[in-house]
Amino acid sequence: MRPGAARRAADDPRPVERATGQDIEPWPRGISRQATMRISDVLRALAPEFGDVSHSKLRFLEEQGLITPVRTPSGYRQYSQADVERLRYVLTEQRDSYLPLKVIKDRLAAMDAGDDEARPAPRLAPAESSARRRWTPEQVAEAAGASPELVEELVRVGAVERSGHGTLGAGSVDVVRIAVALSEHGIEPRHLRTLRSAADRQVALADQVVAPWRGRQSQSAHGEAAAMAAEIGELLTRLHAIWVRQGVADL
Repeated sequence: MRPGAARRAADDPRPVERATGQDIEPWPRGISRQATMRISDVLRALAPEFGDVSHSKLRFLEEQGLITPVRTPSGYRQYSQADVERLRYVLTEQRDSYLPLKVIKDRLAAMDAGDDEARPAPRLAPAESSARRRWTPEQVAEAAGASPELVEELVRVGAVERSGHGTLGAGSVDVVRIAVALSEHGIEPRHLRTLRSAADRQVALADQVVAPWRGRQSQSAHGEAAAMAAEIGELLTRLHAIWVRQGVADL
């Protein structure tokens, strides 16, 4: 494929032609492309995993060329099951990997072009999303292989957040697992206060940058703000990791 052809594949959902002359169905393959879903249907399908997804977010992703819903003669958007799967992939990569939209778009282009290594398995009927699940402290302790006392201490120092209902988010499991590993080196929950404070300051910095976009009234403003926040978060995370690795290398 010529340079740039893979990117164009992300903009055009029509079959991609290999050098052999055979057409390749865009990713995801083997899933209905009959556009029968309204935008409200798509939001309902994505809500169990992505409760904060909105009309403006979907329109912004459309503007960026990540999805191409069908337009009816009256101008309404209609989506297919394949569109929903494509959206689920984009939103998952943003949420779990903090990838910029440009990177996600390039990955979709590679999958559209037939790159099997880049292709994830479709998940049209996902189970309850762990990202949306709420956990009790006891469940977090069991899942992370930690004592309930350690979980409570992490909550007390602010390393793990407790909701108004007394439950913990799914991300708490990963935090507790890391805290368990750090404890083997003598790093206690109280030592994590400064790390959490630093992370909160980074979030506040990203919030300052995207705040003007959230205040706009355009249809895609909130979606643009969410995408920008994810990209800034990824850049800040990478920068922090570089500094830590450089410092540790000098020890």
